Amino acid sequence: MKQIIFLIAVLIITGNPSNRCLAQKSEIQVSSMVRLQEEIDQAKPGNVIVVTNGIYETDKEITVKSKGIEGQSITITSESIGGAEIKGTSGFVIEGAASYIVIKGFKFTHESGKTKIEPGASFCRFTRNVFECTGKGAYLTVSGDDNQIDHNTFQNKFTEGQMISVQGPGKSEMAQRNWIHHNYFYNFTPTSNNCSSIQVGLSGRSLSSSHTLVEHNLFSQTKGENENICNKSCDNIYRYNTFGEGVSELSLRHGNGCLVYGNFFLGSEGIRFYGHKHKIFSNYFEGCSPAINIGNGDGIVPQDKLTSHDRPDSVLVAFNKLKNNKINVIMQSRKDGLGAQNIVFANNIIEGGKEAVQLGGDITNPTWEGNIIWKTGGIDPNIKNGFVEADPMFSNELGHLQKNSPAIGKSKGNYTFVTVDIDGQARPSILDVGADQYLKTEVKNHPLKIDEVGPVGK
Repeated sequence: MKQIIFLIAVLIITGNPSNRCLAQKSEIQVSSMVRLQEEIDQAKPGNVIVVTNGIYETDKEITVKSKGIEGQSITITSESIGGAEIKGTSGFVIEGAASYIVIKGFKFTHESGKTKIEPGASFCRFTRNVFECTGKGAYLTVSGDDNQIDHNTFQNKFTEGQMISVQGPGKSEMAQRNWIHHNYFYNFTPTSNNCSSIQVGLSGRSLSSSHTLVEHNLFSQTKGENENICNKSCDNIYRYNTFGEGVSELSLRHGNGCLVYGNFFLGSEGIRFYGHKHKIFSNYFEGCSPAINIGNGDGIVPQDKLTSHDRPDSVLVAFNKLKNNKINVIMQSRKDGLGAQNIVFANNIIEGGKEAVQLGGDITNPTWEGNIIWKTGGIDPNIKNGFVEADPMFSNELGHLQKNSPAIGKSKGNYTFVTVDIDGQARPSILDVGADQYLKTEVKNHPLKIDEVGPVGK
């Protein structure tokens, strides 16, 4: 009886070509770029191609056209994390026909501008790699949809080009639903324009939605230009990131409808915004210069050119905590500047520093309400209401509230979009002023440390 059952099982496995493929050993080891390309070209869903530890030099693109399937990606991995280094003139190019490809564990020291996920490629992933490329160009360009860039280190860049550039097909479209998380960005020295750690879009793509999610990334000493993150598209989310010392601004330079929440800005250049209908809430700013920069527009998009500094309109800045910043909230002056309009600045706490708000331009029809200031240098004289002076009574350095804080339950207005606080905790219907909601539930968000991101991160 046992023999009959065994024979039936063999027939089931070997009689179906797909089952026969699954029964084969899926791991293939290679030790040359020639063999690597050969195995990639014939890879099947579920295959794992392991590159033996060592240093390899490329003289042409490593092209990936293969298709994995959901649950059975094609994985191309270093024998150990960081054990296989790829230098030379070229890197991985995941072409438009490819899907479900994983590139894992390499150190890339080849020329910049050569590693790409091209338009059409989808559900691909770069994980636990180190990017330290040479020359001009982006370390990694993503133009396909639904891809994931996680647990990598992007470091030591001294040349023009981004560390990550998210673009898209054609001249005006954007890649969709890409997810950038748990990466470590380190040491991007001041270089020139076009040198952001992450850039999502271009001026010509800026009115297209991208739905890119950038979360749980750590930035340290990344000041390639004034825009550490440069947003140039619509409907993106930037949350739970840590912007540390020597880091330039998160710039909503172009585009509309972005969410920025749950981020820690610690000694960085804070956030600057242009465009329409952004929501900036539940963020913590300390030691920044400035913390929040309200853009002074020089054009109105779309009737003016897309490269304009689009006059901010209907941007909501609410429930943030600003502590001991060199400059708190500012609008810089601009010759013939258009200022901003319909800006809502509500339920923020500003403690320490010089003036709480300094305006070098006009804001038409602003809303100032529910804000608390304490030990600041005052308020711009053009602002007549919306601020009260009171000790917010924090319990620790990160601005958590004590149970008798005057911020508890005292928010003004209706801001239903504020559903989480700086700790990543769900806020109830009655909101506390500032970034922290006084809650006893588990703290889920905190300033990131190096061992939580990059190739060794959890």
